[in-house]
Amino acid sequence: MTANMHPLCLMRSAALPRGGNIALVSPSKPGDAASISRTVAYLENRGYSVVVHPQASATYHYLAGPDALRADQVMEAFTDPDIHAIICNRGGYGSGRILDLLDYDHIRCHPKPLVGFSDSTGLQLALYARCGLVTLSGALGDTDLAQNPPPATTVTSLFHLLTESTPLGEIATHPDSMCLRTGSATGPLIPANLALLCSLLGTRFAPDLTDAILLVEDVWEAPYRLDRMFTQLRLAGILDQIAGLALGTFRRCFVPEEMEDGPTLEEMVVDAIGTRDLPVLTGIPYGHMPNRVVLPVGTNCLLNATEHRLTLLDAAVDG
Repeated sequence: MTANMHPLCLMRSAALPRGGNIALVSPSKPGDAASISRTVAYLENRGYSVVVHPQASATYHYLAGPDALRADQVMEAFTDPDIHAIICNRGGYGSGRILDLLDYDHIRCHPKPLVGFSDSTGLQLALYARCGLVTLSGALGDTDLAQNPPPATTVTSLFHLLTESTPLGEIATHPDSMCLRTGSATGPLIPANLALLCSLLGTRFAPDLTDAILLVEDVWEAPYRLDRMFTQLRLAGILDQIAGLALGTFRRCFVPEEMEDGPTLEEMVVDAIGTRDLPVLTGIPYGHMPNRVVLPVGTNCLLNATEHRLTLLDAAVDG
């Protein structure tokens, strides 16, 4: 059995400087030219220079080029001394295929904030597990920065995390948030797509979640598939390791025609938790939803399920 990887130390990148250079990469699905152009225009309008890798809009089946090519463009972005931050253009599928092609020792010597979401979860968790690198989860080029206008909460939280050496602070929960188990806990925040997290369990790219605050979300997954994934977290011992559990959105997962008298999300989670003494809170504005918040992977947070509060305690970058 492959043990989960525990980062030797947390590694924060330098803050994105004013007028800095941002690389736009596609480790998963390809980006279309129009979306990439809008993303570039938005970032340039904020005063940044943008380097678009030639592979970003390449097409190879449903991927943005062959695995080796997608891995190479990620490595080039990390090792280029003129690049200050990296933004993934699209999610979809494919980041997991390149995890064993990356040079993590080299990345550790050239830390940079990598921004992504959804399928980028695999890449971000691997970078945390193998390098201790803090990445930013919750934004993409095409679904966020290319929009007119871009979602306010998403870009406000993103650029705070990229440029400020202060914590983002308390995250406003949804008015309908539910405390499924009372209590509070402090630990490294691990925001993740549930399916992508489960796909890494048992590999050398799965992070050690001991004493972590795990925040999960998903989209277009039938209830029985979510039940299977929460059961996998239980059987893999993840629910015994973490200090707290938070739930983002599970958009289009519980449509009436697929319920078949099955449990609700909340019932599913409570059943998986069992008798464990674990604070559990729903209603975090993170997931496949409009105007989601961007969150750091690996920095400390406080989850107070009793008071419906999630508070980020540390900055994501060094000043």
